[in-house]
Amino acid sequence: MGQPTKGQSNGKANKTTPKKGGLKVRELAPINVKSDTRDILAHAAIDARKMRDYFIVDVDAHVTEIAFWNEITDLIDGDVYRQWAESFRDRAGGGGTALLNISPGMSFQDVFGRIPHDHMQGETTEGETKHRQVVITERAMNSMGIDYMIVFPTPMLQLGMHPQPEVEVVLGKAFNKWMTDRILPQGPRMKMFVYLPFCDPDACLAAIKEFGDKPGVIGFCITATRYKPVHHNSYMKIYRAIEESGKPLAFHAGYYWGDQSMMQINRFIGMHAISFVHFSILHMTNWVLNGLPERFPKLKVIWIESGLAWVPFLMQRLDSEYLMRSSEAPLLKRRPSDYMREMFYTSQPLETSNLDLTEATFKAINAETQLLFSSDWPHWDFNPPSSISNLPFLSEQQKRNILGLNAAKLLNLEVPKTKLAEIPDAPAEAAE
Repeated sequence: MGQPTKGQSNGKANKTTPKKGGLKVRELAPINVKSDTRDILAHAAIDARKMRDYFIVDVDAHVTEIAFWNEITDLIDGDVYRQWAESFRDRAGGGGTALLNISPGMSFQDVFGRIPHDHMQGETTEGETKHRQVVITERAMNSMGIDYMIVFPTPMLQLGMHPQPEVEVVLGKAFNKWMTDRILPQGPRMKMFVYLPFCDPDACLAAIKEFGDKPGVIGFCITATRYKPVHHNSYMKIYRAIEESGKPLAFHAGYYWGDQSMMQINRFIGMHAISFVHFSILHMTNWVLNGLPERFPKLKVIWIESGLAWVPFLMQRLDSEYLMRSSEAPLLKRRPSDYMREMFYTSQPLETSNLDLTEATFKAINAETQLLFSSDWPHWDFNPPSSISNLPFLSEQQKRNILGLNAAKLLNLEVPKTKLAEIPDAPAEAAE
């Protein structure tokens, strides 16, 4: 983090150290919850300057909704639930988690304070005219060289496990209002998927109708952490409405230590590694074997924040079973892997501990056309664009496709003329 950047880390003065040749490099103060996003991403900013002609779309980043939770709960329809939320402000330190089903004492994302930016974005935004969330998000986008950033909520990803299903409905609608009315109009480079309260199919249809055509909305999202069979007949009307909209459906994974299977694991690292993938595997299996790709052939589906290692495993596992028991999946006309290969996946968290396996995974999923870059910023395990551009087995065109051009096609995003979309073929003599 030695390059000069704007902003202060934590209110303390940063030292400036002279270097050879007269270049001055600013030494940053230790990062804490009040550190400036631009300071945290100083290294990423160096890479961004090298990739100015890349079109980059971050298909999965996050807003810190609990920092503005009172704004969101004020938008709840209905006096009863809004009053419930308001009551937390008097007896729970401001009401920052009102009605949510999260366990603050079990929050280990910041590694007990060692990666503090994930826990709270407390940096100063004094003098800014835009909403604080927009300011912080745009700082991250500019630092990483991102043209568009699709943002999702964070603790709300666990609402599918809420013991009161109606709470997911009212909070989901309030969040959609907050984003479309207050955030997106101030941040045109920010985009969103409408939160669908999957516990209530009729409420999902209402959300599609009310928010689906709002400026900045580019798709619809189901939080995958839930015990709902995606193939249930009550959901078919949702998939049909989304298919007719022409926009994609995303399943955003999350972790849930309260799951009885996950409760057998006594370390956060183990639960975190498995839980995201666990729910994606369940829903993908039901989605494919029950023939939903055949029933809704024009519906584009994205699987978000489960990494990629699970995909070839499930491809081969389901193909093997299907070849022996195809009668149990009568709607399928092809192997399960053929349908999975036509879906879309986001890159984060990208598994690169064995690059041979990573390369094989990219080939298995047709990454050149189906993989979408995602950073998962500001979470502790985020990946900058260099996580893709530094992969040695990708061609220059493949890197550009994954970093932004695939998303531009899928999400109908305009590529600026200043960005290089296609790489000219190399001269014959240069290729020899």
